[in-house]
Amino acid sequence: MDLVKNAASIESGATALGVELGSTRIKAVLVNENCETLATSSFEWENQLVDGIWTYEMSEAWKGIQTCFKELAADVKSRYHVSLTQIGSIGISAMMHGYLPFDKDGKQLAPFRTWRNNITGEAADKLTEKLSFNIPQRWSIAHLYQAILNGEEHVKDIDFLTTLAGYIHWQLCGEKVLGVGDASGMFPIDEATGDYDAGMVKIFDGLPEVAAFPWKLTAILPKSLRAGVEAGHLTEAGARLLDPTGTLQAGALMAPPEGDAGTGMVSTNSVRKRTGNISVGTSAFSMNVLDEPLKQVHRDIDIVTTPDGANVAMVHVNNCSSDINAWVNMFGEFAKAIGHEQTPAKLYSTLFNTVQGADKDAGGLVNYSCLSGENITNVEAGRPLFVRTPHSHMSLGNFMLAQLYGAFAPLKIGMDVLIKDEGVKTDVMVAQGGLFKTPVIAQQVLSDSLGIPITVMETASEGGPWGMAVLAVYAKTNGQESLPDFLDTKVFKNPQSTTLTPNAEGVEGCKKFIAAYQEGLPLEQQAGKVVADK
Repeated sequence: MDLVKNAASIESGATALGVELGSTRIKAVLVNENCETLATSSFEWENQLVDGIWTYEMSEAWKGIQTCFKELAADVKSRYHVSLTQIGSIGISAMMHGYLPFDKDGKQLAPFRTWRNNITGEAADKLTEKLSFNIPQRWSIAHLYQAILNGEEHVKDIDFLTTLAGYIHWQLCGEKVLGVGDASGMFPIDEATGDYDAGMVKIFDGLPEVAAFPWKLTAILPKSLRAGVEAGHLTEAGARLLDPTGTLQAGALMAPPEGDAGTGMVSTNSVRKRTGNISVGTSAFSMNVLDEPLKQVHRDIDIVTTPDGANVAMVHVNNCSSDINAWVNMFGEFAKAIGHEQTPAKLYSTLFNTVQGADKDAGGLVNYSCLSGENITNVEAGRPLFVRTPHSHMSLGNFMLAQLYGAFAPLKIGMDVLIKDEGVKTDVMVAQGGLFKTPVIAQQVLSDSLGIPITVMETASEGGPWGMAVLAVYAKTNGQESLPDFLDTKVFKNPQSTTLTPNAEGVEGCKKFIAAYQEGLPLEQQAGKVVADK
């Protein structure tokens, strides 16, 4: 990239900023108008289990955002020798779903209840039945209805209910809005209108226990917006929240705030119908953009939308890489104890590469990677577990393969419903996430697990905050061309990628692993259960 040209872009504000609040890191990416990365920064944070609730303190969110902006500005100054005083457009994204209620004075009424909580089972089941639409436990409407069923005192005072991205956006520009993709994790969306499904809203408002409250649902939810429209402008107070030093000027155009699923789709160019992507990290999810409705309602399949409002079949699992990370950290402690301390990158690559010599069924070893509860497998609470029989073949390669199989197992169980039961076809399935930094290994295991080709794109490593920055660039176009066309023509002109196809021995080995894995699940576990016909 031309340093002089990019310095001029930064000085003139011909830039876009994407900030994403993920499960373990808050990340910021500054791009130019060609969506090329100019500077990045990050801040580590962790959710806490407080009184049985997985939550984050909002003060920690602002600390992370401000730290990211400070480091980003320093990176810009170091690289381009100019100050970051103005930004053309800004987009905020965050982990989807959850529960953040506020009263009319903007006071937070309850601790942030994240996607990780499995505490709304009664509400999710009742709403799925009433609406004839799958309502997962982590959705905002399930949290709201569960709070009503629990008789929680704060519900009567709710004036605004939003997601984490919607909250940050509101504080930065004063607008109570949400990108349609993130909104679809609050309440079902009507694809034709891009707004909350009016018929389902009427049913919810008419429930006797809901009708007793002074508010109506659409009055407390953020307005749903498709990608490519203006969603406000950075206020002076918002500029100070980003940059307490006072250097950053107000006025940046704000893009509709989105969820991490939507930004992952953008960063992998997977928003066109019959495309899809898989994102793996603390949690994992697959997104399949549908060209026609599913035949049935499935409890393991969520219907959400792309950032421009197309229906997506989503398989979401609460657990993926956390248990692998814990084991790798322990191996790192061992290496340090014997005087051979290794970098995390070296540890992951060394351990993952041992999989090449593993038995294809992981030697009979089984790992359950449930740091928290898992809806698809009906595991109610976190119980990470590694098990083997007296006849299992215990080796390092088999152990690491069991870790990867275990991380992908709930996702496979959900994906089997789409692929085998619904016959959903995707022309491209792109994977992203830190597990794919070691070439081939995790990519091949995922392909074998799902029985489909898996593509990893070079730009996928940029991740969600870059995808949000791209959406911020797109917002400045006012939607003059469709989002899929914008991505194809302006962002992904010459994509660099690798595609791996299923290996027959690996597929058979994974089947044996999954059979053992499912035998160890609770007897009432019924993955892929159909709950109703549409």
